[in-house]
Amino acid sequence: MSRRNIVWQHGEVSREQRPSRGGTVWFTGLSGSGKSTIAAAVEQALVTAGQPAYLLDGDNVRHGLNTDLGFSSEDRTENVRRLAHVAQLLADAGVVALVPAISPYRAGRQWARDIHAAADLPFIEVFVDAALETCMDRDVKGLYAKALAGEIPQFTGVSDPYEPPENPELHIRTDSETPEASVEKVISFLISSLRLKTPLP
Repeated sequence: MSRRNIVWQHGEVSREQRPSRGGTVWFTGLSGSGKSTIAAAVEQALVTAGQPAYLLDGDNVRHGLNTDLGFSSEDRTENVRRLAHVAQLLADAGVVALVPAISPYRAGRQWARDIHAAADLPFIEVFVDAALETCMDRDVKGLYAKALAGEIPQFTGVSDPYEPPENPELHIRTDSETPEASVEKVISFLISSLRLKTPLP
């Protein structure tokens, strides 16, 4: 079917009528850098304070929507594309979408940013930065050991490149600060940048 024959269906509820302001917070970084840990804690803080939020974890989405994708550069690009579209829909609904995903390529992250900009929705890129050696020492999922043994091909940071953000909205260094400090930085940034209606601690 040609996209020329598809028309966006507008609902009856405007963004201003929704009870909360949405946006997407995109956490990028190497496996083991702490993306999911921080994003989950931010989600808990937001929801506890009454702000709708949802953790759209890159690994979790691969169990369903993206179960057909592998880890080639093409599949990684498609993985980010789908994540970005789902996050955009959540943000439009007034939800803060928290997306921890390695998303190794700058072009893919820029594309995610661009579709949010086109929809006039906030997009906040958070670089969760930790040295490769630190991530390998943590190896919380045992993935680096498998990659080094040749069991996982095209693994980011080992046999596939990671392109760090050049101008992220927020740069967190998890090998030199505690998870609690990282979470506090993210929440403080969200309060000012998203102008959340619900005051947060």
